[in-house]
Order: sequence, then structure tokens, then C-alpha cells
Amino acid sequence: MGDVILLSLTASLNPTLVAATTVMLLLERPTRLMAGYLLGAYMTSITLGLIVVFSLSNSSTSNTTQNTISPAVDIGLGAILLAISFVLYTGRGERIRQRRAARKAAKPDKGPPRWQRELSKGSARTTFVVGALLTLPGASYLAGLDQIHKLKYSTTVTVLLVIGFNVVMLWLLEVPLACFLVAPEWTPRAIDRAKAWVRRHSHMFAVRGFAAVGLLLVIKGIVGLAT
Repeated sequence: MGDVILLSLTASLNPTLVAATTVMLLLERPTRLMAGYLLGAYMTSITLGLIVVFSLSNSSTSNTTQNTISPAVDIGLGAILLAISFVLYTGRGERIRQRRAARKAAKPDKGPPRWQRELSKGSARTTFVVGALLTLPGASYLAGLDQIHKLKYSTTVTVLLVIGFNVVMLWLLEVPLACFLVAPEWTPRAIDRAKAWVRRHSHMFAVRGFAAVGLLLVIKGIVGLAT
């Protein structure tokens, strides 16, 4: 169960979701817009999640193969996260971003992506469609569904786990939406303070976060290979 929670949190770190939430927070009636996006995201992710988790094979051959591959995947993902942490720590990531920014500045400005332009129109119906189209399963989501399948729970419990996985995965949208519903005047000021805090401390948390998760995955993979 711990792996499922970890993967749901990893799946929540979606740049598109962060960008969409940021755009909607800056528009009029953000509550309706975020509610529309969230419903569309739920529709796509939960439906696809249930289809995938109940389509996974139960054959012994598949289980044997997965038991061999999973530790190697953990070690590989852990090594990648440790490498990212090292790049951020040494400052090479910042140099890469600067070079990309310089190349982008040299090209003509094409404006924001189409989905951002559609969000900017300020329609809850539009955000529903955008949320449904942009919430597609990624690697962490599929890995989480595989872990849910391996738990071998009843159909009802499995459905509830898939729904719960999606609720956790979309917390970056759910939390500001709930805050706007409960405290609409306080929330914008709190979001501005949170953004300023994140800008000041994001580098340190990124380095330590990637390193910690990467190390845990490597250890988990090594233990899995040894058993």
C-alpha cells in the first residue's frame, strides 16, 4: 500500500496540471473553472484507471516476469532521480535552463499553447474538456495501477483504491479549489505567499526530495533482487 501512495504522489507532480491550475487561479471565477477541469480529469483518469487495472493479466508467467523486472525498474528509476538531484545540486540544471531560455528568446514568440488559450476564455465547460483531454496516464500512474492490481483485493476495494489514487494524484487542483470554497478572500493572498516561499526554497527541496526518493527506490530494488 505504501508503494501505491508514493506513486500517487509522484504522479501528482504533473507540470501540465500545475500550469493549468496557475492559469485558472489568475482568471475570474476560478472556482467554477477548477471544478470543471477537476470533473473532466476525474472522468478520464478514473475511467482509464479502472479499464487498465481490470485488464491486467493474472497469469503466473506474467507474475514471475513482473517479480523479476520490478526491482530492476526501481533501481533504474532511483538512479535517474539521484542523477537529477546531482545535476540540480551542482547547478548544471540552471545552466541548461539558461541555454534553453536563450534559444527560446532567439526564436519568434508563438504565444502560449492552445490549451492555455482555451483555459483563458474562462468557461467551465471548456475547462472540463481540457481537463478530460490532458489527464492521460503517465508512467507513475500505470505503475500505481499495477501495484493496486498486485494487492489482489476484491472488486469493490480495488475500485475504491483506483478512485483514491486519483484523488491523491489531483491534490494540486483539489486543495486550492477547496480553499476557494471555504475562504475565497483569504485564499488568493495565501497562494501568493506560498508561491514566494516556494521560489525561495524550491531548489533545496528539489535536491533533497529527488535524492531521498531515488535512494529509497534503489534500496527497495536491491532488497527485491536479494529476496
